[in-house]
Amino acid sequence: MAGQTYLDIVRDGLWNNNQPLVALLGMCPLLATTTSATNGLGMGIATTAVLTGSNLVVSLIRHLVRPEIRLPVFVLIIASFVTAVDLSMQAWFFELYKVLGIFIPLIVVNCIIIGRAEAFAVKNPPLRAVVDGLAMGAGMTLVLMVLGGLREFVGQGTLFAQADLMLGAVGKALMVNLGSDFHGAILAILPPGAFIFLGLLIALKNLIDKRVKQRQAAPAKATPTDAEPQAAG
Repeated sequence: MAGQTYLDIVRDGLWNNNQPLVALLGMCPLLATTTSATNGLGMGIATTAVLTGSNLVVSLIRHLVRPEIRLPVFVLIIASFVTAVDLSMQAWFFELYKVLGIFIPLIVVNCIIIGRAEAFAVKNPPLRAVVDGLAMGAGMTLVLMVLGGLREFVGQGTLFAQADLMLGAVGKALMVNLGSDFHGAILAILPPGAFIFLGLLIALKNLIDKRVKQRQAAPAKATPTDAEPQAAG
């Protein structure tokens, strides 16, 4: 892990070690809040803020905290950042906060955040910890947004509905609406739809990874042509 470059850390967060798709962590917000792309984006940004901030502080104090009490200390740090994010959303994004509800305070028990603090931040300097937090948060945000967008589009025929709650006038420009004539599949926005679409995303990632490995292995299997025997003198 210490030999990882910053590019490796970013690749791990966005794809290779994307926690919701690889480790299946953070399932509670992933399945419960992704009824729309806007909800997924809002939840992802909130989680990324907590993840990045907690990674930074854990890295800064990693030499000061005794191993016996590190987990309670990590939880207190995470809870402090969650409280700050919760109050900030109430102040500036109250309508979105009402939609996400209890899932903002529940970021405290998100396994991805405590997992990155324990597995990475406590073992690395601050800059690397911040990059890891941003990359892992961005990877989760992408999954939340894509999953929410798929469920919203298939179920309601809209995309980024109510994005103005978070992005203002820009959010209104992002909204896509197929109109009242569209009859969506209600299953998509129900809990079973979340499991179905998540399974499809995981299957797609596994398929892409398999194809990439096959292409990388193909040149290794190819044997060089034997040198032509010299003509007899």
